[in-house]
Amino acid sequence: MTAIQIAPSILSADFCNLERDLNRIANADLVHVDVMDHHFVPNLTMGEPIVKRICEVSPIPADVHLMIEDPDRWAPEFAKLGAKSVTFHMGATHAPVRLARQLHDMGCEACFAVRPAEPVEPIFDILEEFDTILIMTVEPGFGGQKFLSNQMDKVRRLRDEITRRGLKTNIQVDGGVSPKTAATVAEAGANILVAGSAVYGAEDPAQAIEQIREAAQAAYRD
Repeated sequence: MTAIQIAPSILSADFCNLERDLNRIANADLVHVDVMDHHFVPNLTMGEPIVKRICEVSPIPADVHLMIEDPDRWAPEFAKLGAKSVTFHMGATHAPVRLARQLHDMGCEACFAVRPAEPVEPIFDILEEFDTILIMTVEPGFGGQKFLSNQMDKVRRLRDEITRRGLKTNIQVDGGVSPKTAATVAEAGANILVAGSAVYGAEDPAQAIEQIREAAQAAYRD
């Protein structure tokens, strides 16, 4: 069975104590780093210097999620910083295949993100170019939003296509993931779960990670 991966989002961490909060999630698989430019989404978070330090001090690999304009230009720069994977959005890139191949040539995984109003079927023909497909279950830009359960049909269609073609593509879900929604997400076919508020809003983030992992693993559909 595919192992569930948990990727806490530091969008919900204390930005004045990032290294401390990174160490609080050391039992997770990835740290999800949201980079926003106040143009592609209406929020502004962090840039290259902070991401570079996160990659240097984090006890787990960095999964950098670019919610920015012109990822064709900027994604390779974040790969150079030491990110394990870089995610860019369908609505922002002009040449997704070329960019994915460039990231792979740099030793970095490529992830393609789909927002709630975007269909997933247009990327079926290029699925094999990506390590992971991210299905957003909130509108990108802010943490703490309500989980959009209507995106689960999209996850199921994507999982069915991956299985039909014998691919090893991961499905990541980002938005509203918690111990209560983890089973729903995993049953639909997602194996990488991004959780922000549910982890950093918990009294014990490490315990919250394991609660999400256990609920998802029990329900996961490969």
